[in-house]
Amino acid sequence: MNTNKPTLAIGSDHAGFELKATVLEYLLNKGFSVHDFGAFSLDRVDYPDVAKELSTAVAKGQFDLGILICGSGQGVNITANKTKGIRSALVWNAEIAALSRAHNNANVLALPGRFIEAEEAIRCIEAFLSTPFEGGRHADRIAKMEG
Repeated sequence: MNTNKPTLAIGSDHAGFELKATVLEYLLNKGFSVHDFGAFSLDRVDYPDVAKELSTAVAKGQFDLGILICGSGQGVNITANKTKGIRSALVWNAEIAALSRAHNNANVLALPGRFIEAEEAIRCIEAFLSTPFEGGRHADRIAKMEG
């Protein structure tokens, strides 16, 4: 494991399972340390269960960042954002992914498994992982969100 890379948590429901499998393989091939919270097959899984477990682990500092995938991305995003300390961003292109990190210091990326191609999802993840938080006026706004 490269200690310069963030530790990652990944999870999905059944609708995001296939994209998650592709993304997980990509991340492991790039040398990331990744913990898989499921789903582990196409069998039905309730996205709130996976999103809550992953978000709690990220909020507690067990992982640096998280990636969640469900059919629309909305369910996992809404669920993740109910966890104190989580700033989850629903993204569908690399520019939005980069802005979610730069301006919102997002620590969870939510992807719409039924509405994004694997190549675009990987571009989103690359942007999310490589973009630093800008701080400054954005830090003031995050404090207001969390206040």
